[in-house]
Amino acid sequence: MKSSILATVFATGAVAQSGAWQQCGGNGWQGSTECVSGYHCVYQNDWYSQCVPGAATTTLQTLTTSKPSATSTSAPSSTSSPSKGKLRWLGSNESGAEFGEGTYPGRWGKEFIFPSTSTIQTLINDGYNIFRLDFSMERLVPNQLTSSFDAAYLRNLTEVVDFVTNAGKYAVLDPHNYGRYYGNIITDTNAFKTFWTNLAKQFASNSRVIFDTNNEYHTMDQTLVLNLNQAAINGIRAAGATSQYIFVEGNAWSGAWSWNTTNTNLVALTDPQDKIVYEMHQYLDSDSSGTHAECVNNNIGVQRVVGATNWLRANGKLGVIGEFAGGPNAVCKQAVTGLLDHLQDNSDVWLGALWWAAGPWWADYMYSFEPPSGTGYVNYNSILKQYAP
Repeated sequence: MKSSILATVFATGAVAQSGAWQQCGGNGWQGSTECVSGYHCVYQNDWYSQCVPGAATTTLQTLTTSKPSATSTSAPSSTSSPSKGKLRWLGSNESGAEFGEGTYPGRWGKEFIFPSTSTIQTLINDGYNIFRLDFSMERLVPNQLTSSFDAAYLRNLTEVVDFVTNAGKYAVLDPHNYGRYYGNIITDTNAFKTFWTNLAKQFASNSRVIFDTNNEYHTMDQTLVLNLNQAAINGIRAAGATSQYIFVEGNAWSGAWSWNTTNTNLVALTDPQDKIVYEMHQYLDSDSSGTHAECVNNNIGVQRVVGATNWLRANGKLGVIGEFAGGPNAVCKQAVTGLLDHLQDNSDVWLGALWWAAGPWWADYMYSFEPPSGTGYVNYNSILKQYAP
């Protein structure tokens, strides 16, 4: 999930300008096409343009009322995808082991907690089949990226992984680190490769484990993001983990809304097993940060991902929405439904989606998908279940 800092950056300013990461154009858009200082308006698709960092000239395209072509310009990836109209995966993030950011190693039950397997079982009973297990690299390898694992933390993480996969579901291992280690951008690709080799060895025989290279790279050199992803892929395969999918994430918080203008170089990633899936995140509030209960409009889910859909299809790639959510209101429910309908209608390139987030410590968090009483679970479980594989 994106830092809440972005939710308040540029919250004030000229009324005539759109704020950071906010909409600035698109079919039917009545607001400003100018952005606050330090941001410029970039076309994403015919329905949505967005204020992104930088002082470049605004690049609005002439808008049409026709939907962008869904015609593929290249052969689809040989990674098998489900038949169109059905998602392969639907589930939730399981948050808690990454809590207590900045307090390391921290104490289990005080600064951090592992997900509850009993509530995961409830979600399995509801029909969900994939769970993204968020954890902290600083707790797993407390000394340096290449060091040995903290045995207790690894054991607790492994117990949750085994619970999910023994139930026949998929467990996504997610270092929830934003491309950083102890707050510093990871630049040593060899060390990053070693980290992934060591971790993948622990799960090399478990085909229902999925490796997520790192959560939400942001404000990083774009070539470095490419190289870190490739290093992770190389390390995982070097560990003998050859049957598992690898979720690769992008820069700019891995946002679907800007993927086709920000992360285009990631098309160059290679995997000898051809099991790369591009993981994107998409929230539906004004700045795509996932920090507001209100959604922009009831079509914003489709508007923000259609450009990524076209990018995936044009490049013969497969994608997954690794984080999405909406607030407990009618507009967001329509927007979430529209997003899931779009993913399902385009399941030749979209394999699934994971809600943000379940976990035992969310209390009254507006998106909490923790059964039985989390706000997100109460408001959205009946909607999401309809899209379960």
